[in-house]
Amino acid sequence: MNRAGPVPEPRVPGSSHSARRPPARRPAAQRAGSSRAWGLFVLVLPGLWVAGVLSLALVVPGEIHLTQLLAAAPAIACAGTGRRMCVVLGGICALVALVPLGVDGRLGGATSRAVTVVAILAVISTSYLVTGRRTRLIRELDALRKVAMAAQQVLLRPLPNSLGPFGIVGTYLSASEGAQIGGDLYEVLATPYGVRAILGDVRGHGLAAIGTVAAVLGSFREAAHDEPTLDGLLRRLDRSLHRHLLQRADPGDGSGAPPAEEFVTLVLVELHDGGEAVVVNCGHPPPLRLAPGQRAHTVEAPHAAPPLGLLDLDAEPVTTARAALRPGEALLLHTDGAGDARDADGAFFPLAENVASAVHGATHDGVLDPAAVVATLRDALHRHAGCGLSDDVALLALQRTPAVRADEAAEGKDTKTWRDPAYGG
Repeated sequence: MNRAGPVPEPRVPGSSHSARRPPARRPAAQRAGSSRAWGLFVLVLPGLWVAGVLSLALVVPGEIHLTQLLAAAPAIACAGTGRRMCVVLGGICALVALVPLGVDGRLGGATSRAVTVVAILAVISTSYLVTGRRTRLIRELDALRKVAMAAQQVLLRPLPNSLGPFGIVGTYLSASEGAQIGGDLYEVLATPYGVRAILGDVRGHGLAAIGTVAAVLGSFREAAHDEPTLDGLLRRLDRSLHRHLLQRADPGDGSGAPPAEEFVTLVLVELHDGGEAVVVNCGHPPPLRLAPGQRAHTVEAPHAAPPLGLLDLDAEPVTTARAALRPGEALLLHTDGAGDARDADGAFFPLAENVASAVHGATHDGVLDPAAVVATLRDALHRHAGCGLSDDVALLALQRTPAVRADEAAEGKDTKTWRDPAYGG
């Protein structure tokens, strides 16, 4: 039997949904303008420093020598811009500034003048070398970033816009700074048995969980084409996960004991051309069925199975939930990082409220746009958590093509849906 009911309101201990939210981020154009203004200020800062020292030296009494401060100009250029040309120009400005100071003896004697010139030249040389090393390190960092980006996109590769009669939208928010992937995973494939999708969450988050993510995704991409049933597919995934954990515990012959409490919660979905959706849930938040003008409903079996890695498939038969998607309806899969996201006051992200709001805003002329739903939820998560998520978040929407879009496709119109820009959409 299937059980589908309204999405329960998320429990927020000790606070309400009206808790204060962090301020929204500034628009991109405003941030770009501020960045350009700051870059221009840093560029002219060495010249401003030299002009300030020169003015001060001409004002204070002659027995007070401030010329040593000019040596800071190339160092300021090095720290501010990181460009060799700016370091050289800053040093030249400092040396030129010595000319008017030597007219009335404010530089002191010949020895004092020589010491000042040597100090400026020494700072120029040192800053020049430091800037060169910094430039090389930045180039190496850019190269490593490109390699890491390519590796991440191979692991969690871009999703197709559509497969058969189903549109696909996915996005990923990593809790690890500088990473696009972490402990969550998703994939959608066209197989002989229908369109199959997986969305899962490895215990833990961030870079430490990537090995397990790779093992589960690799197994799914292979087994989804071979196993005629979701039960068989789940067994293949479970065996693959156990092998991975054993090999990680004992890289030698794999005879060691697997690590304790290692598991993966996941949802498997199989979509047929007629709109039937078959769902297997292993300890994961159930998918949400979205329809234009209606509240989201959960799609789950009466008995939830334990997570992968803790599942005894011989003692615990796999139960499935079934739902018939009408044209335009969609399934929204998400990881628990969405509901667990907190704001600055510790309030949980009100997932049910935001899903309802996103569906309402993404429905136009009775047609639901899942791309707009996912984009709205992503932005809402950013605003709520202030871009400081404590856990990875994956969102995946699978929509049966609406009748309107099917007509457009028959006329040859472009019906591509939105994808996360981070993955080339």
